[in-house]
Amino acid sequence: MKRRTSIREYKTILPYLARYRAQYFRGFICLLFVDAAQVLIPQFVRRAVDLISIASITDTGSNNPVGNRIFLLCLGMVGSMLLVCGGRFLWRYFIHGSSRRIETELRGRLFDHLLVLSYDFYQKNKIGDLMARATSDVGAVRMAIGMGLVALVDGTILATAILIIIFIQDPRTAACAVLPLLPITILILLFGHRVGKQFQKAQETYSAMSDAVQETFAGIRVIKSFVKELWFIKKFADTNDDYRDANMELVKTFGLFFPLITFLSGLTSLILLLVGGRRVVEGLMSPGELVALFSYFQMLIWPLMGAGFMVNMIQRGAVSLGRVNSVLETEPSIVSPAVVKRPGPGTAVNEIEIRNLNFAYGDANVLEDITLNIPRNSWVGILGRTGSGKSTLLKTMTRMVDPPQGAVFVRGVDVREWDLEELRALFAVTPQDSYLFSDSIGRNIAYGLEFPDESRIRESAELAALDRDLAGFARGWETTIGERGLTLSGGQKQRTAISRSLIMGAEILILDDSLSAVDAETEKRILRGLLAERERKIRGSRGSTAVIVSHRVSTLAYADIVLVLEQGRIAESGSPRELLEKGGFYAKMAELQRLEQGEGHG
Repeated sequence: MKRRTSIREYKTILPYLARYRAQYFRGFICLLFVDAAQVLIPQFVRRAVDLISIASITDTGSNNPVGNRIFLLCLGMVGSMLLVCGGRFLWRYFIHGSSRRIETELRGRLFDHLLVLSYDFYQKNKIGDLMARATSDVGAVRMAIGMGLVALVDGTILATAILIIIFIQDPRTAACAVLPLLPITILILLFGHRVGKQFQKAQETYSAMSDAVQETFAGIRVIKSFVKELWFIKKFADTNDDYRDANMELVKTFGLFFPLITFLSGLTSLILLLVGGRRVVEGLMSPGELVALFSYFQMLIWPLMGAGFMVNMIQRGAVSLGRVNSVLETEPSIVSPAVVKRPGPGTAVNEIEIRNLNFAYGDANVLEDITLNIPRNSWVGILGRTGSGKSTLLKTMTRMVDPPQGAVFVRGVDVREWDLEELRALFAVTPQDSYLFSDSIGRNIAYGLEFPDESRIRESAELAALDRDLAGFARGWETTIGERGLTLSGGQKQRTAISRSLIMGAEILILDDSLSAVDAETEKRILRGLLAERERKIRGSRGSTAVIVSHRVSTLAYADIVLVLEQGRIAESGSPRELLEKGGFYAKMAELQRLEQGEGHG
């Protein structure tokens, strides 16, 4: 998702800025008062120095008029400083507070959009990179619309006010002293262009490092099993070094830029000392005016430095916002149709119907000429070698991948004409990867329910034969199982995932090789429980259709019909008994597994 970055990326932020315009306006008003108070302070100093230079203050008593006037000037300076302090607190509250709120909303919008994006998006993009965009990049955007805007407005107001004052006060001296400002302006423009490119590279290396960390910790069990810690340490060290090198390029740029700006700014003081000092000696300028000019030129250094910071933050923000926008502008490839079609009462002969389905990932054909009818309340088993298209076939039913128009029907309606949420609500799916969340067992089971019910948790756990493991859990259903179910065995994870599907009570159950890690006895208990649940639903006039993928013939023996997929095609179909009599792949697998079980018992 690489893109050319420009200042136009900020169009995404304009609605947020408009929403908080009142807060920003208050903040900038406070900033204006701060700048006004700051430019007033050198005038107090000028008048005080002039008073000191024309009068000898030998009597510090209360009757000394010069001392009294200087005291009043000091009070004015203190008042101005208090105004500066109060104003700075308020503009920070209004502007930084608003930028923080916008950061929160933008991150929330990004997260919401990521949940809407389709399955194929996550096949093309790495999780670590997406996390970097939601954290580091959104943070850089916040800096741009917070301190970046402050530096822009504050620098413009302060620099303009100072230049007006010094040219009014002594045009000739001011004209000589501001000569170094021209190369400073050119440097700032060059600096901004260079920083934008360097920061984009730094963010990309940060994404790569984040992805390496996420991948390492997600696969920590495999890493330790294969004793590959050193390899992953080196991999992280390499990405960490790349991130360091990219940031060092930024450091070098900053290291050259700011000292050079300071040097050129110092030239103004030198010119001011030579030109202004001579004019004081000639009586064309008062000592107080010279001191005030020194103060103003010292104050002018901040707008110049601030311009560098502003360009840096605006460029960083544009780069980061471009990376965020590239996600926000990505449309989900699978969405509900503009006109939704729903099945009419009693119109569907089959629960699921597939007509001449062909499907490919890019140029790789996965499914070819699949035709299949799954009657309501039937059990269909699917067997096939790895890579034969079993999981893809299941994904077309729920539109996790998009089948061609007119190929897959649920209850007589093309899946592409269903409302996406309504379609998927018909299914309870247990995928191959039994993904569990870092939460309690009970909450993992009740994950799909808005209001968890312990009795339903127990009932679904019993159907999945998980209830017998309850005694081994330290806190029962409240036992936290760690990220991705780290503390559970493979069989326990699968049974927890099955319980999570069963508790939904959906009318179509899909088990994608979800019993591979359980023993034969547990498998038999689960399947018998599912059969009993099926009969109970049918008696209650509810649907209970199941599609079960398995490499075990013993699992498929309970199916009404079994399909054997071979290289994306249906090689065999029929009841388990019929397939055994045909002597094809199903019969060979049954014989092989029977011999393996016999050897195991022996």
